[in-house]
Amino acid sequence: MTSQTIAYQGEPGANSHIACEDAYPGWTTLPCATFEDAFAAVTEGRAALGMIPIENTVAGRVADIHILMPVAGLHIVGEYFLPIHFQLLGPKGATLRGVRSVHSHVHALGQCRKIIRTLGASAQVAGDTAGSAREVAEWNDPARASLATRLAGEIYGLDTLAENVEDEAHNTTRFVILSREPSEILPDGPVMTTFVFRVRNVPAALYKALGGFATNAVNMTKLESYMVEGEFTATQFLADVEGRPGDPPLRRALEELSFFSREVRILGTYPAHPFRLRNGVSAAG
Repeated sequence: MTSQTIAYQGEPGANSHIACEDAYPGWTTLPCATFEDAFAAVTEGRAALGMIPIENTVAGRVADIHILMPVAGLHIVGEYFLPIHFQLLGPKGATLRGVRSVHSHVHALGQCRKIIRTLGASAQVAGDTAGSAREVAEWNDPARASLATRLAGEIYGLDTLAENVEDEAHNTTRFVILSREPSEILPDGPVMTTFVFRVRNVPAALYKALGGFATNAVNMTKLESYMVEGEFTATQFLADVEGRPGDPPLRRALEELSFFSREVRILGTYPAHPFRLRNGVSAAG
């Protein structure tokens, strides 16, 4: 395994690239064309870690990640919160008035609807933000612009037509950091545990399954459902809770959850990122 290589989806200059360099300065970054490729890089040992976006405060959850994580055989060993800022980038000589189409990742387009609407431009989906910047540079068409990072603009030699065009100032993406091995030793301080589960097909199963978290005073900070196996009746849930599975309250809550579930699988226990405490996102010690 490459001990200090971290994989991400996208091209150099993407937000995932920036998150890698912020969280692991000095590490070698490995760009991957797809999320599947980033997962595979870690699974196959070409990278020690993977930096994967899971949700955004404006655009919601990142598609496919909830499906990929439970079957990848990897473990969450950390999380990282990155404030997101988008620049509208164009080739040299382009003007804001001349932009007719805006290209970027679907999530970036969803986070910058106001500028696109103001320009009266069409939104065009690209594979990732930095890739759209590279394409705009290659096209060299002043009518085409990219929504990407300042770093991407520098890498591909583009002009900044408008700065920080995201719709909301709180625009932030949460990443999970994946490894082949679980965290062996957790430092003192707040920790999070992420797990997936599928409840049994009985009346009020979800209500009963989650009751143990309330009675044991375990704070659940995230609960999302999504379909699996192509069936409307096959629903899997992904949850984040505060604490370690070995802590008595969480241990009891997970035991009760298991009683009403077909499957419970812990994806990782890891340190809570300081962003949670700074911004009032609860996390227990």
